[in-house]
Amino acid sequence: MIDHLIVGFDKALRTVFASAHTVRPVPGEHLPEPEMSEEERRLAASLMRVNHCGEICAQALYQGQALMSKDAGIKQALEQAAHEETEHLAWTERRIAELGGRKSLLNPLWYGGSLAIGMLAARFGDGINLGFLAETERQVEAHLKSHLERLPLQDQRSREIVEQMKTDEVAHAATAVQLGAVELPAPVKAAMKASSRVMTGVAYWV
Repeated sequence: MIDHLIVGFDKALRTVFASAHTVRPVPGEHLPEPEMSEEERRLAASLMRVNHCGEICAQALYQGQALMSKDAGIKQALEQAAHEETEHLAWTERRIAELGGRKSLLNPLWYGGSLAIGMLAARFGDGINLGFLAETERQVEAHLKSHLERLPLQDQRSREIVEQMKTDEVAHAATAVQLGAVELPAPVKAAMKASSRVMTGVAYWV
């Protein structure tokens, strides 16, 4: 258990403070940098900061869930999803820098809160654990769709990243369902949406 905690602490430090790496090519990297006004660049950078923050939270959720799960298959699924979320971290971090923006100053806070939520979800059993994962991914998918509607049309580099992220989130939700995810009660889903709105609203500015 001590070894798991040490590894988890190392993951937390690398997720929050180190630059993420990607194996897959960055979506849209072959496209030219679009011409945008300062207002459009600020909007795109803020939206990508929110997306980066969401990936920080995803990493923490998966870590908390995997730490508490006793099922090897579920642990493997969570680790695979976390690996792809790490690539999302790298993509959004790079795009934020290209747009002249910055990452959220509250990333350590978001990580800690999400880790606690992931560990709590896992305590209710694997079905609820997977149900929480599936619902999280569905809500993230909806959130990414809204960003595609808000991003400047000419910013195809950002849009390609968000599109691929959305595709990956759909796959993660489907995997959770296949592994036995339980449908969460409506009040729990509503609470998840409310907390997500707080996080995204604050991360857009801070």
